[in-house]
Amino acid sequence: MKIEFYGATKEVTGSKFILDTGTQRILVECGLFQGKRKESEKKNREFLFDVKEIDFMILSHAHIDHSGNIPNLVKNGFSKKIYATSATIDLLKHLLLDSAHIHERDAEYLNKKHKEEKIEPLYTIKDVEKSFELFVPIPYRTKEERGISFEFFDAGHILGSAEVLFEVDGQKILFTGDLGRSNLPILRDPEIPGKVDILIMESTYGNKVHRDIEYVKKDLEEVLKKAIERRSKVIIPSFALERAQEVIYAINSLILEKRVPKIPIYVDSPLTVEITGVFMKHPEYFDEEAYRLLRENHLFNFGEITYIRDVEESKALNDKKGPMVIISASGMCEHGRILHHLKNNIEDEKNIILIVGYQAENTLGRKLVEKEEVVNIFGEPYKRKAEVVVLNEFSAHADRNDLISFVEKVSPKRIILVHGEESQIIPFGLTLREMGYKVDIPEKLGSGLDF
Repeated sequence: MKIEFYGATKEVTGSKFILDTGTQRILVECGLFQGKRKESEKKNREFLFDVKEIDFMILSHAHIDHSGNIPNLVKNGFSKKIYATSATIDLLKHLLLDSAHIHERDAEYLNKKHKEEKIEPLYTIKDVEKSFELFVPIPYRTKEERGISFEFFDAGHILGSAEVLFEVDGQKILFTGDLGRSNLPILRDPEIPGKVDILIMESTYGNKVHRDIEYVKKDLEEVLKKAIERRSKVIIPSFALERAQEVIYAINSLILEKRVPKIPIYVDSPLTVEITGVFMKHPEYFDEEAYRLLRENHLFNFGEITYIRDVEESKALNDKKGPMVIISASGMCEHGRILHHLKNNIEDEKNIILIVGYQAENTLGRKLVEKEEVVNIFGEPYKRKAEVVVLNEFSAHADRNDLISFVEKVSPKRIILVHGEESQIIPFGLTLREMGYKVDIPEKLGSGLDF
């Protein structure tokens, strides 16, 4: 038996793994690489394995760094089944279509700009629609037999996210996917599927400890009060999936608790509007408090919140005066309407840019986190005068303590660390080795480990 690594090796994008049992080759995840444009483009277009040799695919959750290259996989000849939870499939019906639209639009723009060489989009809406025909929904805690057995457990990361437990030749192999944090709002905590032999584990925050979420609410409270006092626009780049809903939930809580006055909130992302609709469709994934708020119609609809789809409504926000909150995608500031809001507000010192999610290396979001004085937006330089506030504790990723606790509970004989930049994955690996665990960290794309 062998596990091969084709993404997320000492980085947090492009998750892609193959479990080779000797009789079957099973692809786990098929994510997009994100970061430097040319490098990512090359990695995304070229598969380092024969896609037609894959017997079936399993997807842990809907985030694009885990799912976003599925249509390209299908475009390159993959035609077997893809197993995921029902919520993951419903989310992808919006996320992958949005991704295809971006690829088509970017190719169209580049072809107009550089007419001498025609550029094909990575994949199209037709490729996405074809991939939807392959998805099969699987519930949590139901053992499936597909030559080998596998079972989904709640990862508590985003709506419908799953840990995947395989049983092969008497060995239990657990892919964590991305693990959530304990005691976060909306979703239930990650499940513990029992003791395992091999653990393939994410390490996004393997060298970081998050503060308690209540401290984050306090910081958010201060940001909103400051914005109201100086009539600021609070610009929040947010992933349309999960992060936007968590931020809306947190602001809602502060208003319901009367800790801050009502403030106009604009969710300027058609995709976020669609994703929020998927949340409303799947309350079976909620924790008790979120389910109660849903019954009382206070979960995502309250106060002065406006969900924007229309482009002209989006543009009209430029002329409105603060205070206000604008939540827009994309979460790493690489494309979408957030770029327009940053362009129009970044040079005003009274405004606030609130970062609420992980920012990968070489993205505009990372440059804002690092508080660079000049950043490029749409290829033009802008002086960053707006205040930048970073609240990473909104992250849906488990931190160092959460990960260690998970390891101790599943008690693996061997651990393989993936999905973490070197600054996180290397120290975390050393910690686990000091605790007595056998730890492997795949070094490069295409590498493999035998069992």
